[in-house]
Amino acid sequence: MATFQQGVLHFKDGRFEEALAVFDQLTIANPGEKEYILYRGRILSRMGRFAESGEEFDRLIALDPYNPDYISDRAVVLHLLQRNTEALEELDRALTLDPNNPYRYSSRAFLKDRLGDLEGAIVDYDKAIEMDPEDVIAYNNTGLVEEKLGWKNKAAESFQKADDLVGYNKDTQNENISGQGPSRQEAPTPDQLIGKNKKEKLTLSSYFSTLWKIFNDQETRKDFFQFMASKFKGKSS
Repeated sequence: MATFQQGVLHFKDGRFEEALAVFDQLTIANPGEKEYILYRGRILSRMGRFAESGEEFDRLIALDPYNPDYISDRAVVLHLLQRNTEALEELDRALTLDPNNPYRYSSRAFLKDRLGDLEGAIVDYDKAIEMDPEDVIAYNNTGLVEEKLGWKNKAAESFQKADDLVGYNKDTQNENISGQGPSRQEAPTPDQLIGKNKKEKLTLSSYFSTLWKIFNDQETRKDFFQFMASKFKGKSS
């Protein structure tokens, strides 16, 4: 009989077909178990089966309507289904239920940025930073949005704050490094987190797969900070 631990291991290894088979068995045996439904939803989303994933999160929220993590997951799927108004409404609801979590603001800011509401994204990132002044991701992403708005000086300040938090000092770096500071990106690509081919195309699905992992999975968030630190510090030749 397949076990929950086996399914989670397959999921973390990116073996989604095998993970889904495990959780299919588990949900048949225990149809009301929320953790099994949750993983089925997440796996289906990673497989690009967004409509089916949405159905799983609908079931999950029917069982636990006030869980902000479930609501945030559902928002990701709604966005992937191009139901963006609903996605933002769900992130608003998650934030209302979990107002002391700065990552609720960061996740909503991330979506606002992708939808073109740049000033709205700045407001949310500012709030996240106010609540957690050591959030490297929020500073980095604020700088990216400020660049899009043409606010070069503000962007430079935000990037500098991110640099300072991870200990990046361009004056001490090797000359063979670009000399223009660390490269900036909204989130680590899946290959940077799990070692896949770096030439693999970054899709909308993988962006939001990573988004979920950053804001809801403590281990992946730790991996992201390590990734950011390595990018900012560079590598000596």
